[in-house]
Amino acid sequence: MADRTINLDVYRYNPDVDARPYFDRYELPFRHGMTVLDSLFDVLEKKDGSLAFRYSCREAICGACAMFVNGHYVLACQTQVDSLKTDNITVSPLPHLKVIKDLVVDMTPFWNNYKAIMPYLVQRAETQEKENIQSPEDRKRIDKMVDCVLCSSCYSSCPATWTGNRQFLGPSAMQKAARFAFDTRDAKHGERVDLVSTEAGLFRCHAAFNCMEACPKDIPVSEAIHALKRASMARRLGIGRK
Repeated sequence: MADRTINLDVYRYNPDVDARPYFDRYELPFRHGMTVLDSLFDVLEKKDGSLAFRYSCREAICGACAMFVNGHYVLACQTQVDSLKTDNITVSPLPHLKVIKDLVVDMTPFWNNYKAIMPYLVQRAETQEKENIQSPEDRKRIDKMVDCVLCSSCYSSCPATWTGNRQFLGPSAMQKAARFAFDTRDAKHGERVDLVSTEAGLFRCHAAFNCMEACPKDIPVSEAIHALKRASMARRLGIGRK
């Protein structure tokens, strides 16, 4: 495999300098176990030190290196070049988000929406001075929700975010709200459900299911949002959990 070469087409754009985005092509030698993130490092270290992209853990648990590769949302650090079944690879930033430089997008709206849903556990009064026990069955209900790495792929893929309405919470924030709302150890179920039961929250979601297709962790995001919708209706009927 030593003579194998991959063609990496990388989105380039510096808004302070460039009139419009463009793609640069880099020919790189392939090596066994090479990931898309590895290929970007090869460009940065051997071809063009001006290339900008995000990364952190390199273990697919931080979400920093979410990108759009060959038409799919991926985490670059866990995406093997061989898994793409082609030696022609196109790497772009997450669509529909403002580009700061090259593959780096502005995550400010995403993080503002995340902060708005109280992304932390609130202890119940009766468990504040002792172990907060949760049954395996109750934990299982939130297992997949906990796996979210806040990569913003679902937010980028959601048609409701494409309209430029920055007030819309987006699928990731609402999925995280569900993660805490359905955690039996949490004391703020009702308040969390009410926070997202707005026109800028649950009722802006039209169930396009793009979020589930985009998620690199295979989290059933739409299911979490629909569970919140049911909880919201139950609260309005006076039969929901407090």
